[in-house]
Amino acid sequence: MNFDLQEQHIAVQKLVRDFAQKEIAPVIARYDEAEEFPTDIIRKLGELGIMGLPFPEKYGDGGADTISYVIALEELARVDSSVGITIEADVTLGGMPIFLYGTEEQKRRLLTPLAQGKTLGAFGLTEPSGGSDNRGMQSTASVQNENWVINGTKCFITNAGTEMSAFVTVAAVTGARPQGGKEFSTILVPTGTPGYSVSKPYKKMGWRASDTRELRFDDCRVPEANLIGKRGAGLRQFMVVLDRGRVAVAALCTGIAQGCLDLSHAYAKQRVAFGQSINKFQAIQFKLSDMAVNVELARLITYKAAFLQDKGAPFTQEAAMAKLFSSEIAVKAADEGLQIHGGYGFMRETPINRFYRDAKVMTIGEGTSEVLRMVIARNMGV
Repeated sequence: MNFDLQEQHIAVQKLVRDFAQKEIAPVIARYDEAEEFPTDIIRKLGELGIMGLPFPEKYGDGGADTISYVIALEELARVDSSVGITIEADVTLGGMPIFLYGTEEQKRRLLTPLAQGKTLGAFGLTEPSGGSDNRGMQSTASVQNENWVINGTKCFITNAGTEMSAFVTVAAVTGARPQGGKEFSTILVPTGTPGYSVSKPYKKMGWRASDTRELRFDDCRVPEANLIGKRGAGLRQFMVVLDRGRVAVAALCTGIAQGCLDLSHAYAKQRVAFGQSINKFQAIQFKLSDMAVNVELARLITYKAAFLQDKGAPFTQEAAMAKLFSSEIAVKAADEGLQIHGGYGFMRETPINRFYRDAKVMTIGEGTSEVLRMVIARNMGV
């Protein structure tokens, strides 16, 4: 067992870390305050080849493994998770269904520009009537005159309303299964298709520099050829993509926790109270020590899940564990980090304040902590 990062991993880590420090850190507070999508930053990340990392080179500049991808996400979230979730939602949720289940024509037409960082993709799964309850989905799609006609509403969807947004993959009920129950399928809907409308951005507590919106489909028509994979295979597709998404989100959570530790460690060294820097006090030392331990554990289990994914081994359990643990320690790290900053941390202009607001959603998106505990228990046979 070798815990050393390989040369290509170290190269990705340095590339993204340098970019995040030079290009994101100095300006991201402005985007957060204005609730503005950082198009210029995302385009630059595309030029670096970050969106193509997990895809074969023939679709972009990637060809890297999952470890490289999660390292990149961790380094982004270490500085800002709005940028991190934009990349994760684009690559894992937008691109991966096409890569895993799409036709070669779909990959060439949609995955290639996505992997090259020229466009963004979105994944339309969650609905107002249900998040984790995928079987309660209400959106429908039926075939009429060689077209899919889609009706329904999706909510909390990332990347659908930017100037770079090219398509959304929509999960919909397409009929009934022979043995009973709903039949689910996944269908590509290009941006600008008549009947497909995008709401104004949500007003969010955190992730204020990411694009999150409600989507509506009113007799939205796309060709039958826009089906992704086989008809009726949608539920299985969702689960496979969400497993990969949980590994990626675990990396974002690890980055958030590491960022909180970085900020808190630096602040504790320069903040003076009672005649000495506060990092001399055992209470602060214990907080920083606990944060460091949790970050290391989150990183290890996230990398393990990524390693299993790369091997082609089952990783549903490890993905759920990694996302559960890392998301909860991210919230704890943000809480302790703000406590270390004291009154200054309560001010909106401090980075720890942004980390605190951003962290909480990590225990909700792509599997709540409660649902993940159910997944883990089910895989244990409990």
